[in-house]
Parts: sequence; structure tokens; C-alpha cells
Amino acid sequence: MFSSDIPGFLGELKKNNNREWFQANKKWYEQCRADFELFITLLISEIGKFDRSIGSLKASDCLFRIYRDIRFSPDKTPYKTNFGAYIARGGRKSEFAGYYFHIEPGNYMLAGGIYMPSKEILKAIREEIFHNPEDILAIIHNKEFRKVFPAITGEQLKTAPQGYPKDWEYIDLLKFKDYNLVRPFMVSDMKKKNFLEFVTETYRMMYPFNEYLNGIILQVV
Repeated sequence: MFSSDIPGFLGELKKNNNREWFQANKKWYEQCRADFELFITLLISEIGKFDRSIGSLKASDCLFRIYRDIRFSPDKTPYKTNFGAYIARGGRKSEFAGYYFHIEPGNYMLAGGIYMPSKEILKAIREEIFHNPEDILAIIHNKEFRKVFPAITGEQLKTAPQGYPKDWEYIDLLKFKDYNLVRPFMVSDMKKKNFLEFVTETYRMMYPFNEYLNGIILQVV
């Protein structure tokens, strides 16, 4: 599926995270970046067949830069050691739920949902879940869905958020600060001919969850 050794490049970058090494291997980086961008272009096309909300996105709208912002960080290593792309209406900086693709040595994952939503969006999601829990329950309790995504993930409060009864039956659903879905994959999967199909089908299963969240977000933004 990939013609370049992206995991190999990222592994070496992790061991040599400095400008001198990066400049000496700039051509290797550019080959990997172009390969990754091509895959994301294909993936956007496939996702667009079932999720029209992403519109006419280009890969360049979705890819994250490899350069780290080190201005206020104690970690002064200049480069990220992963390739990532967020496919959602509006691109990588979108407030909407979407589809995240991540390549990093030791951490390969397909993810989605909404990460670090604004206070207004988080409040709207909690309100909708509290007043109409059956909608999200129908999605996350679906048997086929649970085979791929056994549980919602994300940072959680230790207790019920303010304004909600602690003894409510589904209070754990309101404790989330993020509403994410994650499916890990193996680096060996990237070499398989059906990898694009595997990724696409994973995101197809995720679509009802994203559609649910985006229906709420549209009322806020």
C-alpha cells in the first residue's frame, strides 16, 4: 500500500531528533510525506462515499505538520515522531467530529470522534446524552459496532459533572471530557493490499457515532 518506509523513517527520527539529521535525510522525509499524502487523498475519497460532510477536502487540509512548536515547551526536540491526519469538515483544525489516522512506532491507530471539545460543545453533548440517552446507546450497543469499538475512550472526570445526578443510570457517559473511538493496527497491516479497505471499513463503522456528535455540534458552532 505504501511505497516508502514511513515507520522506518519515523523510528530513525525518534533516535535522531535534531535538525542536522533531518536535513541530511530531507529527501527520505519528502518521499514518506508524499506517500502519506497520497494515501490520505485516497482515504478522503473513500470516506466521502458515506460521509458527505467532509465535502471537497484535500489531503493538505488534513495533514499535521512534522515541525513541533517548542516555544513554550520544556521538550526542545524540533520534530514530531508521527504522521497524522484528521479528516473532518473544515480539516485538521475542525471543531467537528471526524476521522484520525496515526502512524507512530509503537502507536499505530485509527481513531475518531471529538478530542478536547470546547466547553460549549462538551456541555451540548452532555445535555443531549442526558435528555435523550437512547440515541447514543443505540449506536454504542450495536453488536457490529462493538466488535470494532468495544468502548468510548477519552479523559474522564472522577465524579459526575456539575448539574447532573450522581446516581443517573448512564452517568459514566457524562464523565467524558473527550468522546473518542480507537482501533489499533499493526505496522504489518500497512503492507497488506487491502489496508485501505480495512481503514475505510473501520471509519464506516465509526460514521454513525460521528454523525451523532456532529448533529449536536451543528447546533452550537
